[in-house]
Amino acid sequence: MIDSYYLVLVAPALLLSMLAQFKVRSTFAKYSRIPCSRPITGKDAAQFLMRASHITGVAAEPVRGSLTDHYDPAAKTLRLSQPVYNRNSIAAVGVAAHETGHAIQHARGYGPLVLRSALVPIANIGSSAGPWLAIAGIFLSFPLLVKLGIMLFGGAVLFYLITLPVEFDASARAIAILRGSRILTEDELRGVKRVLTAAAMTYVASALTALMSFLRLILIARNRDR
Repeated sequence: MIDSYYLVLVAPALLLSMLAQFKVRSTFAKYSRIPCSRPITGKDAAQFLMRASHITGVAAEPVRGSLTDHYDPAAKTLRLSQPVYNRNSIAAVGVAAHETGHAIQHARGYGPLVLRSALVPIANIGSSAGPWLAIAGIFLSFPLLVKLGIMLFGGAVLFYLITLPVEFDASARAIAILRGSRILTEDELRGVKRVLTAAAMTYVASALTALMSFLRLILIARNRDR
């Protein structure tokens, strides 16, 4: 449904999200073509960071696709994409190090990560069903349904917001260990930072889009009540 709130609030956030996706893909592609001075792959980097952090019991395995890298806390497994797992590049080391940062957070019981994991079921339901329930309640003049939809979507928005410190902290942990170990040169480390900063902007854009969509729902519901 396109309305003035959508055009003013949501559309610019979606445009920013598209730009962020383009930036992360172009930055990743650029630094995927630049090998590290040492023969270190993404898998090697992940294993090194886990040893340096005294993390045990976490497996690393390849996963299909590009930019599909993630840490699975339930399985205690780092899943690294094909351009990362066995590749020697600044981008591969940076992405693998970031995902290892999540494994370190998990092992340390990092509060925001624990909260984000608890919010996953609410976020899954809220992001898909929340807006539709709210809109249905608005058109049916059913205030309880509107409130339920907004509350569910609010849980999804909270998930997006709490994701920001989780992602920033994972990158900060990774960069600190890489710098301390000196397995990368300062120029290579700057490349890693550019890759991770570009990736972080996609999370910022997603959080902003969710927040603007949430605000739009609230404003539409408020106007219908008048």
